[in-house]
Parts: sequence; C-alpha cells; structure tokens
Amino acid sequence: MASKQPSAPWRRLRLPGGRRGILLGLLGLAVVALAVLLAAWASACAGNACPSLAGLDDYDPAQASKVYAADGRLITDLGLERRTVVPLTQMSPAVVKAFLATEDKRFYEHHGIDWYRVFGALKGALLGGRVTGASTITMQLARNLFPEDISGRDRTLRRKLREAHVALDIEKRFSKDKILELYLNQIDLGNRAYGVEVASNRYFGKSSGELNLAEAATLAAIPKAPATYNPRRNPARSIQRRNLVLELLQEQGTLTDEEAERWKAYPLQLSTRSDFSGVADYFVEFVRQQLQARFGDQLYREGLRIYTTLDLDMQVAAERALETQLETIEAGGQRYGKWTHPTYATYLDKKEDASEGPSQSPYLQGLMLTLEAKTGFVRAMVGGRDFEDSKFNRVTQSRRQPGSTFKPIVYTAALEQGHTLSELVVDEPFSLDVPGQDTWTPQNYDLKFAGQMTLRRALYDSRNIPTIKVGQVVGEQTVIDEARRFGISTNVRPVPSIHIGSADVVPMEMIAAYTAYANLGVRTVPQAILRVEDRSGKILWQPQPRRVSVLQPAVAWLITDVLRDVVRKGTASGTVGSQIGFTAAGKTGTTNDGFDVWYIGYTPELVTGVWMGFDQPQKIAPNAQGGRLAAPAWTMMMNEVYGRRPTPGGWARPQDLVAAEIDTSSGGLATPFCPREFRYVESYAPGTAPVAYCPVHSQLLGVPGMTPTPPSPRTLELQEGAAGRPAGRQPEAPLGPAAAIPGAATSGSAVRPRAEVAPPPAQPGHPMPVPARKP
Repeated sequence: MASKQPSAPWRRLRLPGGRRGILLGLLGLAVVALAVLLAAWASACAGNACPSLAGLDDYDPAQASKVYAADGRLITDLGLERRTVVPLTQMSPAVVKAFLATEDKRFYEHHGIDWYRVFGALKGALLGGRVTGASTITMQLARNLFPEDISGRDRTLRRKLREAHVALDIEKRFSKDKILELYLNQIDLGNRAYGVEVASNRYFGKSSGELNLAEAATLAAIPKAPATYNPRRNPARSIQRRNLVLELLQEQGTLTDEEAERWKAYPLQLSTRSDFSGVADYFVEFVRQQLQARFGDQLYREGLRIYTTLDLDMQVAAERALETQLETIEAGGQRYGKWTHPTYATYLDKKEDASEGPSQSPYLQGLMLTLEAKTGFVRAMVGGRDFEDSKFNRVTQSRRQPGSTFKPIVYTAALEQGHTLSELVVDEPFSLDVPGQDTWTPQNYDLKFAGQMTLRRALYDSRNIPTIKVGQVVGEQTVIDEARRFGISTNVRPVPSIHIGSADVVPMEMIAAYTAYANLGVRTVPQAILRVEDRSGKILWQPQPRRVSVLQPAVAWLITDVLRDVVRKGTASGTVGSQIGFTAAGKTGTTNDGFDVWYIGYTPELVTGVWMGFDQPQKIAPNAQGGRLAAPAWTMMMNEVYGRRPTPGGWARPQDLVAAEIDTSSGGLATPFCPREFRYVESYAPGTAPVAYCPVHSQLLGVPGMTPTPPSPRTLELQEGAAGRPAGRQPEAPLGPAAAIPGAATSGSAVRPRAEVAPPPAQPGHPMPVPARKP
C-alpha cells in the first residue's frame, strides 16, 4: 500500500522549521559577533591604552599668540594652531543650532554613543545603501583632544572602540554644555583656524557671538572637509554645503520653509581682511625672533597678546611704494633704459614650486624702514620683495655699503671740531699714497671736478673729493668714533674710503642714525614691541624707548639745513623736492659701480630709508644713483602717509645760532662789492662765525676796516686736504689725534678710474676756480 503523502498544510508547517534554523544560525553568529565585540571592547583600552581625562577639568589648549598693530588691529597669530577659547554663553545661539543639526542632532539625548546612527551605519554598509557617519560630537571631541592616542586617520574597529570608550568617560565627567563648549573651541575650521571664535574673525571679521544663522551654517559646513568647504578658497562649494545645513535645520523644525529660503538667499559676505596675514611678514618675523628668545615655547601655546609699534597704513604704503618702484625699474623704458637682469616676474614664472627660494635671490631686491623719530618706534618694515621666496630680512640681517648716506657723519665730526659750512674746499684731481698699496685716486660719480666750493655745497651735491679731504683733516678715527655714537656697530676700518661710505653697515642702524638729525641731536634706538600681555591682561614685558644724546642741537640743525638743500637743490631735488608738499631733509647714496642705491629722508616726525640692490652685489643699471632709483619710492610712500595726516612744520632753529652773509669765492663775510651770485646767508654754531671780510674783490682795498685777510688755517687745510702730506700722518692739535692710515680700500667707495678731466679755469679777478653751478 502506497504511503500516504503529506498534506499541503503539513508541507507548509515544515518551512517554519527552516526559518527557525536560519534564525538560530543568525542568532549564533550574532552571539559570536557580540562576544568578539565585547572582547574587543574590553581590550581596546587595556594597558592604559586610552588617554586619561584627569587633566581635562582644567582644559587649556594651546592658543596662538596674537600680534597687534599700534592701533589695536590684528596683524596675525603666532602658533601652530590659531585658537581663542570662549565660553559657550558668548557664542551665538545660531552657532549651537547649526553645529548640532549638522554633526549630532540627538546630542542632548544620548550618552556619548548614538545607537540610532550606529545601526543606521551598519544597515547602510550591509545593504549597500548610503553609509552615514556614526561619530557623535562627544566622539569627535575625544578624537580632537587626543589625536596621538586616537588617530583620526586610523579607520579600524580598535580606533572606533577607543573613541567610544573616551566619549563615554567624557559624558560621565562633564555636562552636555561643557562638552559642546570644548568641541566648538577645538574643531578644525580650515585655514589654520581652530574653534569658532578664530574662524568667525578670520572669515567674517566678527566674534562668534555676532554671527547670524547663514554665517553660523557656513562654519558648521566646514568640518566635513575643511579644505573643500573653505569659504575663501571654494566659495561656491561653501554656499552649497551651507544651504544643505540650512535644509537640515528646516527638516528638524528649527526653521520654517520661508526662513530657510530667506537664509539660503543670504550672500556670502566674507570680510575683506579678517587680519593682516601676509602684510608685514618681515616685521612679524623680526618680532617673533625677539619674543622667541625671551619667552620660548610659551609664545606658541599661551595665547600671549603682543602689541607692536607697527602702523598698518604706513606698512601697506611702504610695501606698495617699494614694489611699484622696483617694477618700474625692471620695466625699463625711456625713464630707466633697458633692464638686463632677470625680473621678479620672470623668476616667479620659472620657479618650479612655491617653496622658499635660494637665500640670495637673483632679482632686484629692496628694503624700506620707517621709524618714528622721537621714540624709535618701527612704523613700517619691508625686508624684501617676497617673504615666502626669501625670508632673509635685509633691514636687520644684511651688511651693505652705505655710500654717500654716510657723508653727513663726516661733516658732523668736522663741525664738532669747529669747522664751518662756509669754509672752502677744492674739488680737483686728488691722490693718496697708501703704504703697501697702489696710489688711491678717487673720483666723483660724474667723473668731473667742480673746483672750489663751500662745505655746504660739497655735502648737498655729494662730492667725493671734498668729502675725503674733510675726512682726512678730521681724522679717520674721529669719524669712526662719530659713527659709533650714531649707532653704527659694524667694523669700520680707519681707511680714507670710509668717508664716502665703503664700510659695511646694517641698514637698520644706518637709517636709525638719522634720527639724531631729525631730533636735533638725540638718537633713538629702533623698537618694535610696545608690550606683551598674558591672556588675563597682565603685562609680562614692556620695553621703554631708548634715547641717546649724540650732538649739540646747533650742529644737528646745521647738518639738517644742508640735508634740506639736498632736497631743495641737490641730488634729490628732482625726485623728492619737486614732488612733495612738506618740509623734509635727506641724503642720497650710491656705492662703487652702482651696486647699492640709497635714499634716507626725514621729517621732524618720521625717518624713512630705502635701499635697492642685488643680494649678490652687482651693477644695478647704467647711471644707477640713489636719487634716481631709490628716492622715488620714498616720495611715493611719504606722499601717501602725509596725504592722511597733517604735514609737519620745520625744525626750530636753536637760539644760539648766528647768521652771516658770506661770499662763496672766499668764505669771508660778504661786502657790498661782492657779486650777488656769490653771496648767501650761512648759519654758525656759537664762536665759529667768520670775522674777516671777503679779500677777493679789489674794490675793498683801502676801505677803512676792510683790509685783505688771508684765509684761516682751517680753510687752508681743507683746501690742501691731504695732498703733500705723507700717508698715515694725522692732523696736529687742535684737531685731535687719529689712527694711522693702514691702507685705502676702494671697494664700495663710489670711486672711478682716474679720468683726464681738468678743473674749470679761474675767472679773471679770482685766484681760485669758481664753483660750477649745477643745472
């Protein structure tokens, strides 16, 4: 008998048994997986592998120190991470809403782990759907606080379990508001900005407490990919991601549809400059080096507040003026002729990457420094054309020959010895025998000789031969001692060429020397830092301005009056004097073969120096002169500065100065018979005014009280200079002792090979050549 087949219902009853098997199998797998997870959970922090939270009660993350300009504007930050910690109560409520909606909408409901998100992530991974992140704000905080213990790049299960461990511990120890505060002060928001306060300032120019909802959503959009959603770098992507954040707020009921659309239409309004990073890089590095030496690593972690002397408006004007003039020189054209060296632009085009270039850049370089005369405060500093390409600060680190900008120190020494600006000296072919060396035959820059002239004209026309003669009479050692009083610290050898600027100097020291003239005798030492405070406002360091009395006001005023002639009718008259509407004095400088060009100019308020040249010294261009190349940058910058502030008056004339009308052909007091073109009014320090009348013009012979008087010994000595005197012999008293001349260096002394150029002939009735008048 055939067996009875199971009925259809029985067959249907066997299927649930299969399901039960499957379910039992899955359950077994789940138990095993759970056991593995429990074992992994237990071992994740074994052996104290997880970080301790003991120090988190006194949370004090590394905070960058802030560098401020003199007016309180932020220049930049110094530190590995730019961060300013603020309490949650000082942040805009919009910031809290935006970050919670984006990063962890159930933040106030879970205890460190959001199981809804965990299972959602598992589901997406198993079923091939969209995989969402499972990290809560607390877990992100754990990762950010302890990056060395919980690596954000490590995607392994072990890292996730450690992260969860620490998150649970954080939740046990701190309130939700405190956790959120820690997170919002720690999060990376791109562009080296850490925490919402710094990011708010950098992107929107305001504190985090002032952000509106669109701005808060912009910040909340960044953490997913800081480089991708940086609003400065990728504004379109930033707006797209911001609007997604706003849609999340809409979905969660925080915003109505109308409000969401209104905020999505809000324009991305980034501040034009949240700080001045990229401006005054050389100045900031100069300040950083001083602070590093004084405070060490505290500078980068303690959030110091550094208030500097910098005037940001002057700094921007200086950077613009210097670069504009350098580009104009490189452009050549009718004004400067064909440029034969590599330009800065072509150098950048050929440069392979954005890394720092060679220590000596191949293109034309320049520097600019502005000091406040009365205090020495550094108001502007440009140490080169491109800090990223060359961090070498030419203002403070280079050694360059000052050329004719050194000459005022020589004439100052002469006036202090009793010489006067009306004394005569002859600009004529001149040689010096130097033991152990060839005969030194210096030349003027133009290879011409102008004949007899006053010391005043010799300085404002920057004649080399007369200056060397003055220096020889005064004595090399006397000039060196004078330079020391003016703040020149480099080695100045006692050789004749120092009188025309052959000794290397630090540009900052050379420019600062002119504060002694601007202040009528008092030199100020350059200073860049006003004070340093800690985060609580306690002053840690407050250096005081340093002032050094260098010379008598009468002498300083006399030299300044001559340097005003440089601007009015001398070597800077075309590029400075005719271009400015305020009182100024200054001196041009050009070194041997046109390797260095300078202009140092000043008002009673400000001293500004400009230098141009190559890092590896070489001829800049044909006819390279300080007045022609460097002075225009000074004029451009100072015109901008005084376009925003009242123009200064002149220098108060010291009451003990006396004035007398002088005949330039003799140096004596002018008479009614002296031709008008030879007469001018000169000023004198007490006791140095001439008493003899002009002996040149024969009409005076026989007039009572006006008998011919021979030139004074000092004038004769200046006229003769060092000619005929054995090399190494120094002036006799009362000029004072000076060191012997060991040799005469020609490098950098603005000399030329001897040219066959005869002095101008003497005119009838005049025993000496008449000074040639400059066009």
